Parts: sequence; structure tokens; C-alpha cells
Amino acid sequence: MAFVHIPVLYDEVLQALEPRAGGRYIDCTVGSGGHAAGILELSSPDGTLLGLDIDPMAIVLARERLDSFGSRVTLVREDFIRLKDVAEKYGFKPANGILFDLGVSSFQLGDPARGFSFQVDAPLDMRFDQNQGVTAAEIVNRLGEDELTDLLYRFGEEHRARVIVKAVVKSRQREPIRTTRQLANIIKTVLPGRQGRIHPATKTFQALRIAVNHELDNLRVALEEAVNLLSPEGRLVIISFHSLEDRIVKQFLANKAKGCVCPPSSPICVCGWKPSLELSTKKPVRPSPAEVARNRRSRSARMRVARALRHESVGW
Repeated sequence: MAFVHIPVLYDEVLQALEPRAGGRYIDCTVGSGGHAAGILELSSPDGTLLGLDIDPMAIVLARERLDSFGSRVTLVREDFIRLKDVAEKYGFKPANGILFDLGVSSFQLGDPARGFSFQVDAPLDMRFDQNQGVTAAEIVNRLGEDELTDLLYRFGEEHRARVIVKAVVKSRQREPIRTTRQLANIIKTVLPGRQGRIHPATKTFQALRIAVNHELDNLRVALEEAVNLLSPEGRLVIISFHSLEDRIVKQFLANKAKGCVCPPSSPICVCGWKPSLELSTKKPVRPSPAEVARNRRSRSARMRVARALRHESVGW
């Protein structure tokens, strides 16, 4: 295997999911199978796992890594926005645990042809599935100035988006921006030096990747479907890597854990609303200093965990 992906918060994920024999588990972003292998080991001899990933290379790597588990593992090349349909098709409703690891895998970052990294010159692609959707290059070269500025600000939280986009528009008038190096150099020209330890192009590349793959919209849909797939006492574990993702996850879990929503002036509850989740982590779990030292890419990880409650709103 050309790429070795180190699963983030490995021990913490397994502790949160509590895999056990006979359980059914879903890894919505199976990647190269690091977390999945741990889940299958702890749920032996008959626990089963459904692994989804939109990236065809991820499915290849996961199949190699998990081959020894035989029929206990089912791998499907599919976006987690179709979680409900895939889980029902393969008999994983209800599930005892569902995991989302929202990070970009090492094999994706390490493959120059994918265009996720500005460290090497490569086609400006950024698609998780290179067989469908628009590329980052198409977005950079086609969007109007205002629209592109808004994209960088919303998805990258880049407060100097207007300065970057003006330089991008000026450059693309001379020639199309086709590679990661082209775009990174444009950004470095107008934002010279480094912003602390962060490369000036980091936020722009994040924004483009999120836009290309519809990451935030897909996450909202998939989280809703995950809750409805969980068995009572089932665990939902989500690892995010930037504030936009974590904000969505935090608000979603808080809403699902909320009880009565009647106005404070109401003398009795008439809404009938019941929480479907109980929060297991009030604050996100972060990697230890030792893990960050071993795997620098883990430094921004935040894990949140919730447990499904026992009543009819669980949805199965």
C-alpha cells in the first residue's frame, strides 16, 4: 500500500462506540479502514460492519485492509448522503453504532493527481469522486467575482477573500488557472508570508474542497438519517476537523437532545417533543499531545458523541 493513513482518535472512537459481539456498525467514511478494523476486532466473532466511501480508491484500500474479516464487512462505494438507502439495502437498520470521520485521508492528500494539497503542483481537481461533479478549477475560472468571494468567506472563513479573488480574476483573464501551484502562488503574492503556522492558501483550498464535494449540505442530511437508523442505546460518533463542520454537528446534536420546546410561559407541555439523543460529550474530545506528536494532522480533530434514547422518536 502506497499510503498509510493513521486513524485519528482511534482509542477514543472505540471507547465511544463500545463495539460488541453481534452488533451492527456503520462507518460512513471508511477511508483505508483504520477505525473499521478496530470495530470489527472488538465486535468479534460475529459483529458486522458496513463501510461507505465515495472515493473508489478508499474502497480498494479498505478491502485490502479488512479482507481477513471476510463476510463480516460490507464495503460500498457511495456518498453518505445515501446512508439510509444503503443501510436498509444491506440490512444495517437498526445499527448499534455509526461513525463519521470527516477528515481528508492521507492517501488523498498524498496523491498529487487529486489536487487537494498546495504542497505539490497538480491539477486543481479536489473531487472525492473524480468521475462526477465540477472540479475546483472550473469553480475558480467560471464563478463571478462576488460569488467566488462569498464562497471563500462562507466555506473557508477567509476574511481576505475579496483581495484573493481580485487577484484570481486578474490572473485568469491572462490564462486559466489549472493547477494547485498556480492558485497557491497567486494567493501568496497578495498574502505574503505565513499566517502563523498556516499557509496563506489553506483557507481557500478548504473552501474549494467543501464546495466541490457539497460537504456541509451532505453532512446535514446524513446526520439526520443516522439518528433514524440507530437502535435504542446506539452510539453516534462524529469527528470534525474545522469549525464549520463542528458547528453543524454541535447544533444538530443539541437540537436532537432538546426536550420540551413549549414557550416558557406555557403552564404544561403541549408540544409532545421528546429528545432522540442524549449527549455523551458536553465538550468535544481532542487528541492528546502524544497523538498530535505522532500524527500532526490530528491536531484540529474534534470528536462529539451521542447516545440514542429509547422511545418512538428513534424512528424504526
